Formats: sequence, C-alpha cells, structure tokens
Amino acid sequence: MQLPWLAPGDPLPDAALAWGESDPVPGLLAAGGDLSVASLLRAYRSGVFPWFSEGQPILWWSPDPRMVLEVERFRLHRSLQKTLRHFASTPGCDIRIDHDFEAVISACSQMPRAGQSGTWILPEMVRAYVALHQAGHAHSVETWIDGELVGGLYCVAIGRAVFGESMFARRTDASKIALAALVAFCRHHGIRAIDCQQNTSHLASLGAREVPRSAFLSHIADARRQPGPRWRFEPVYWPELLSGRPSFTT
Repeated sequence: MQLPWLAPGDPLPDAALAWGESDPVPGLLAAGGDLSVASLLRAYRSGVFPWFSEGQPILWWSPDPRMVLEVERFRLHRSLQKTLRHFASTPGCDIRIDHDFEAVISACSQMPRAGQSGTWILPEMVRAYVALHQAGHAHSVETWIDGELVGGLYCVAIGRAVFGESMFARRTDASKIALAALVAFCRHHGIRAIDCQQNTSHLASLGAREVPRSAFLSHIADARRQPGPRWRFEPVYWPELLSGRPSFTT
C-alpha cells in the first residue's frame, strides 16, 4: 500500500485509513505536510498525531488500538498515594500549569522514548508545540519543589479532549506526581480520558488500556466540541484522588 504524501497545508486522510497489522508500519497514516498550528489542530481533532525521528519526513499516526487512560481507572499505587499526600501537604511543593512550558518541552526533548536511543522531540517539534501553546492549545503540568522545576509533562487540549505527549523527571516520582495532578484536574473538570497514543508497560501500570480506534475517535468527536476548562491547578483538586472518590489502589 502506498503511503499518502502531503504538501504543506494539505488535509490528512481519514484516520481509519492508517496502515493496519498486515501493512509495513501499522498505525502510519501519511507523510509530509507541515507542523503549523492549523495543521496540528486538524490532526488532533481527527485523532492523528505527528511522530518522527531525525532524518525522517513528518510522519502522521493513528494507531489501532489506541492507548487511553480513563481518569476514573487511574491506578494509584499505595507508594504513590503516600508520595502525593506528602507532596500536597508540604510547603514549597506545588503544581503549576503553564508556568514554564518551554522549559518542560525542552526537558522532555532530552528524554528518549522507550526502546529508542534518541529523542523524537526535534527542534522543529519544539517550535511547533510552543506555537500551539501560545495559541492556547498545548499545556504543561509542572512539579515544583522549593522553587525548582523537578518534573512535568505537556499535553494538547481541544475542548475536553486531552492528548498526553511526553513527561520528564529530575527527581523520583516527579513525573508521576504531574500525571496524578493532571488526572485530578481532569476528574474535577469532567474530562473522561487522556490519550496516551501508544502502549507502554509504564502507562499500563498506571491504568491505561488499549481501546479500538473507532471508540477513541467517537470519544474525541464528542469531547472536542465541549467547552474546555480553565487550565489552572488548585490544591483543592487533590481530594479527587486522595479522598472521597474511588481509585484503583494497589
């Protein structure tokens, strides 16, 4: 099967046309195009994301199945629960949203994906997502301790559709704290799920699971039309995880 090649500004093919298990690279949809804010928004609204390495063209993906973390199924391990309680009650420990997006994506760019020797967050990807952040559609969730950024993640948000991108940590559990904060934020604002794109054992250990692409696309089509929340973290969100509501605790 021939892979569609896009010129800058071209629309993406339907996500359901991505290569399947019998094709050379399952989940691959198209190559080329551009990383403008408009192109990225069109892609995410369609359940498609860019992912490519140095020396490759822009590659667009829509895996089937899709890895998704339903926030009510977040697996709060007892050790992490203890860490969160300590973090939430300790002066100098706080979660900030969009305080330093560029520092977060820069730190994430230095963290290779599992099984890869280099980064996929190339300079052109950094520039593209900084522009998406400036347009109000990409956000960082940051773990701060005593005035130091020690971990975090960044994501894309369109309405109540949230797409996780990458995490980093400079201290033990700092990225998990940021993810837990995002889960608490999503629970509070009625956001049902966080897209995790691809299956990893780490994400699975936290409660993420694979769902059919058709179910994921249906969720996105509904969630992206709903009004988005104000992206600001408040300490009152922690009880969404730490008390009063069920979590998968192990």
